[in-house]
Amino acid sequence: MTIDRRTLLGASGLAMLPGLWAPAPAQAQAPAAGGERVLRYGISMADIPQTTGQPDRGAGAYQFTGHTIYDSLVAWEMDVADRPGTLQPGLATSWEADPADRRKWVFRLRQGVKFHDGSDFDADAVIWNIEKVMNNQAPHFDQRQAAQVRPRLPSLAAWRKVDAMTVELTTRSVDSLFPYQMLWFLISSPAQYERLGRSWERFAQEPSGTGPFRLARLVPRERAELVRNTAYWNPRRMAKVDRIVLVCAPDAVTRTNALLSNQVDLIETPALDMLPQLQRAGMRVVQNVTPHIWNYHLSMLEGSPWRDVRLRRAANLAINRNDVVALLNGLAKPAEGVVDRSSPWFGRPEFQVRFDPNEARRLVREAGFSPQNPLRTRFIVATGGSGQMLSMPMNEFIQQSWREVGIDVQFQPVELEVLYTAWRNGAAHDSMRGITANNVAYLTSDPLYALIRFFHSNQIAPTGVNWSHFRDAEVDGLIDQALASFDPAEQDRLMARVHERVVDQALLVFVVHDTNPRVLGRNVRGYVQAQHWFQDLTTLA
Repeated sequence: MTIDRRTLLGASGLAMLPGLWAPAPAQAQAPAAGGERVLRYGISMADIPQTTGQPDRGAGAYQFTGHTIYDSLVAWEMDVADRPGTLQPGLATSWEADPADRRKWVFRLRQGVKFHDGSDFDADAVIWNIEKVMNNQAPHFDQRQAAQVRPRLPSLAAWRKVDAMTVELTTRSVDSLFPYQMLWFLISSPAQYERLGRSWERFAQEPSGTGPFRLARLVPRERAELVRNTAYWNPRRMAKVDRIVLVCAPDAVTRTNALLSNQVDLIETPALDMLPQLQRAGMRVVQNVTPHIWNYHLSMLEGSPWRDVRLRRAANLAINRNDVVALLNGLAKPAEGVVDRSSPWFGRPEFQVRFDPNEARRLVREAGFSPQNPLRTRFIVATGGSGQMLSMPMNEFIQQSWREVGIDVQFQPVELEVLYTAWRNGAAHDSMRGITANNVAYLTSDPLYALIRFFHSNQIAPTGVNWSHFRDAEVDGLIDQALASFDPAEQDRLMARVHERVVDQALLVFVVHDTNPRVLGRNVRGYVQAQHWFQDLTTLA
């Protein structure tokens, strides 16, 4: 297939729109020598993620209004680039499963931590935060935050305060991987909520966490200004700049031109055809191995064409992933499964994900279709957003590839948060009638996020994010064994067998792994790009 990258980019509307970019306010301009150190960050989101404690807009949002304003009990190592990070103490200094009852996890909390408003962090604050998202009868329950984090805490069943600095969390069954879920649970200030009249709307404008930045200004759909928390409890994560201005710039060309014209200091996901221009201007492109898969999640409901494994395999074989990487100017890696071949969970699947259009056509014909009599169906996809890479050009390229083998897919493009809502609702929801796949790009940093949440039957939406309603006794059994084991090597062995079955059954259309590119202006120093969708903006200097 011949690729015309410029044609695809142009057809997707990625062009500079006169007057779209508003100049930054005076306090967000590059400071004079010895003045306030300010960095302006052009982000790919159409709106600033929620600031109340649990960001919306996906995993990529945690770097903006998650790990800046807030902390979690269990943290992720984000200041290393040459290897994957590991679990680290956060607001909890330690945690362990009770040997007498492995469902009960004891978390010992960090002494002396203050929220931005000056109130104390303690066990009462942890329990209050759990109640705000897990107990819909609690007076401070917030459905918007709950919608974001409840699916990320599928094992949590009960919670209690043990003493002023200890909490006990109970899982539904033995879950040796439970600490990975706690990475997503961020802690906001009960005292600030009370001070603001018990209003989450007011709290969004004046949030209070324990994180390395405080929110100074929020203009929805435009910008957020974060200022350094000089009293931050963790000296290793003390911010190196005084202020970060997050500027919404969902259009890639607009974002890139803003960097070239010095309206921002760094951007995520540049316009790929403009990379040579950026490099000639002295900008630095930063990328890294990222546990992330850009894919299509296929419905397994009765009546879905994708219940036929021949069609699922054909959809995978029809795609030239090297051409997709070329479309992305090299800032991606072909996918052979949910995780990269280097992962301990990859295993040895029999089905080889590759480009083989002749075999794809044969399988399509065997299933009763052809280019002259194509399978016709509809997918829901994102117009763009963090983690979705170059969404519409990629979708349109793959759409053309499928047509050539007899699969005619029409797209329903929606804004990213609308897609996330559809994803959480699941394939059986009334709003998904006629739609047989979604195009949410997935974080794959640990066994829960890579495999368990998508393929265990107890995660079927809306309980979890098994969007497709996939059920398989063998996969359930393997996952259950992994969750019951506290031996990392045994966990890896079992998850590799799960991944083998997922690939052999072609349960997703595996396209590419992201490399999460950012472009840094000439004045930006010190940034560490972690091998994760979590990133630490305190490393920016």
